[in-house]
Amino acid sequence: MDHITAFFGFLVGYILPYVIVLSLLVFVHELGHYLAGRLSGIRVLAFSVGFGPELVGFTDGHGTRWKISAIPLGGYVRFFGDADASSRPDGGELEELTPEDRARTLAGAKLWKRAVTVAAGPIANFVLAIAIFAVLFGTMGKPVADPVVAEVKADSAAAEAGVQPGDVLVALDGEAVQTFDDVVRYISMRPEIAVVVTVRRNGGELALNMTPRRVETSDRFGNKMEVGQIGIVTNQQSGNFRIVELTPLQAVGEGARQTWHIVTGTVDYLSNLIAGRMNADQLGGPVRVVQASGQMATLGVVALVNLAAVLSVSLGLLNLMPIPVLDGGHLLLYALEALRGKPVGPNAQEIAFRIGLAMIVSLMVFATWNDISRLIG
Repeated sequence: MDHITAFFGFLVGYILPYVIVLSLLVFVHELGHYLAGRLSGIRVLAFSVGFGPELVGFTDGHGTRWKISAIPLGGYVRFFGDADASSRPDGGELEELTPEDRARTLAGAKLWKRAVTVAAGPIANFVLAIAIFAVLFGTMGKPVADPVVAEVKADSAAAEAGVQPGDVLVALDGEAVQTFDDVVRYISMRPEIAVVVTVRRNGGELALNMTPRRVETSDRFGNKMEVGQIGIVTNQQSGNFRIVELTPLQAVGEGARQTWHIVTGTVDYLSNLIAGRMNADQLGGPVRVVQASGQMATLGVVALVNLAAVLSVSLGLLNLMPIPVLDGGHLLLYALEALRGKPVGPNAQEIAFRIGLAMIVSLMVFATWNDISRLIG
């Protein structure tokens, strides 16, 4: 009985939040493809949330089969003339179509229509993230702390550079900062990279050189991560912690900025990964998403919705990677077509898709291995 209760708790506490969040993100992503395709005159055969056997669905008046499938690990829109869910063109079928029908396929549409249709999926994910953040900022306000130093940790990069309590951080590498979060965000993505920190002290400004140390930290759930730190702390008295109310327009602006911070943070992490300044064990796969969804669900709806916005940005970025099979791979082939003045040959496309599929499978296996290693470690 205890095993049944534990299993039911796992389903409700972890799997259900994961399915809800991922299904929302996939639906919005594929809806972007669907709407752009329809507006471009491309016929849509199927719209699926999930892969594998169909669980439930219906066919609309335009002949599109809308369905929920058994494996909740993604989804797809299949256009007329596609060989499969990856939108790889079916060369044999295309050759047999009339010019009018061919124009209604993704492969036979004009280049700009194909590019817009493919790019619309990731763009929809970014728009969703902006909308979610805007609603959160608009209803709950924006937590703010001034970039004022309350404490400098001993033997830290800041201490060695001469930072003192009471200093106001005004710029990092020449870029102005407004809040303490701006400082944390910038420094955390620059472990072992020299940074020029400009502080205001006694009415004057000082430019201090320091190199953030790579530090392993843990969140409230014990999940470990590596970040850059210089060893400064603020508090209520120095930072003047407060909630700033925003107008709807300001909330949208903050939502866009928050989305951009996630994009740049992801790019910074990948750059640090390539340079060896961060470990690859922070890459997560489906197991990590399941775990994060369950953990955020325990904190309430707001935390889970915030996670959905973060994951929406990640999904958009992942699909823009220039790997065949993904949206970014299709856009890369379209760019080559624009440069060459003619499409990439079918054999080259087939090879590219096979390589892309191998890369995606390898990445998924590696990320899942990271997830399992973290759980049993």
